[in-house]
Amino acid sequence: MRVFTNPKIKWLFIQMILCILAFLFVSVLIMTGGFGIAAADLSIGIISVMAGAFLMGIGVLAVCYRYFRLQDKMMEDAVSQVRQFISGNRTARIVCDEEGEVFRLFHEVNSMAAILNAKADKEEKSRKFLQNMISDISHQLKTPLAALNIYNGILQAESETADLETVKEFADLSEKELDRIETLVQNFLKVAKFDAGTMVLEKQPENILEMMTDVKEQFLFRAGQEHKEIVLSGSEDSFLYCDRGWIVEAVGNIVKNALDHTKEGDCVRVDWSQSASVVKITVRDNGSGIHPEDLYHIFKRFYRSRYSKDIQGIGLGLPLAKFVVEAHNGTIEADSRLGEGTVFAMHFMIPTKL
Repeated sequence: MRVFTNPKIKWLFIQMILCILAFLFVSVLIMTGGFGIAAADLSIGIISVMAGAFLMGIGVLAVCYRYFRLQDKMMEDAVSQVRQFISGNRTARIVCDEEGEVFRLFHEVNSMAAILNAKADKEEKSRKFLQNMISDISHQLKTPLAALNIYNGILQAESETADLETVKEFADLSEKELDRIETLVQNFLKVAKFDAGTMVLEKQPENILEMMTDVKEQFLFRAGQEHKEIVLSGSEDSFLYCDRGWIVEAVGNIVKNALDHTKEGDCVRVDWSQSASVVKITVRDNGSGIHPEDLYHIFKRFYRSRYSKDIQGIGLGLPLAKFVVEAHNGTIEADSRLGEGTVFAMHFMIPTKL
């Protein structure tokens, strides 16, 4: 029986059986004259047996009382630990170092406490993340909003003097700041979706050349304006099992980062290759490079290098690219040399049927 897995209950029954056996043994001795009482003297024998029965009952009650007193103390200790946990002591646990159904219950209560702690930690991390994210977003929005206010004041002043050239210049600057705000908000929403686990990837085999052509066309006008070149290199027959829109987004963010850190006449190369088990996509530029101190932090949200001269970056493009690559069970790494350029390499495993 499972009730006897608890050694205390088992010992309780053993003690009660010993009391009964002791009573029976003493009764037999009394009834057979073992204590010098004549067998014929039944009245004395009966009184002796009744006295023995009374003593046996006292013994059984004493054993039961001791057992239930220990059980009551154990339950009080358990209730005390539960109350401490409810009051905020997250380390409070019920002692359950023995076997039995009650200790199984205590073990499950401890497991529930551990699960609640884990959920509380997760909620605390989410709260801190949201708090930091809102703080970072607010900080990032201050610069373009302040610039827009200045540009708007200048536009209002110049509109009175009808200086159309100045009006157009600051209208263009205002448009850039608005684009920057839109990019910031859109990237923030995308990162938030990944964090919340609500992003659904619709994967299917996609031609890599077609996807990289989409990336190139996205930045072709900017590259022309800045006199930079985007070069694609790879097989026309290479395919990647992925969500097309998100891969284009990820590679596009890396290409944008490359354009941000190159100067007039520089080149951004997008290469890809496919082996039996891996698809590799590489974005390479010959720009200013990344300082060694920053190389291990570039995928952190809103990270801004103290060596960077870039005032447009918002620090979400590369982290978003990392999210997308890892969501496709891939890896991304960067290698850079100051003054020589940077290489971002993405590796995607090709799913196989076993």
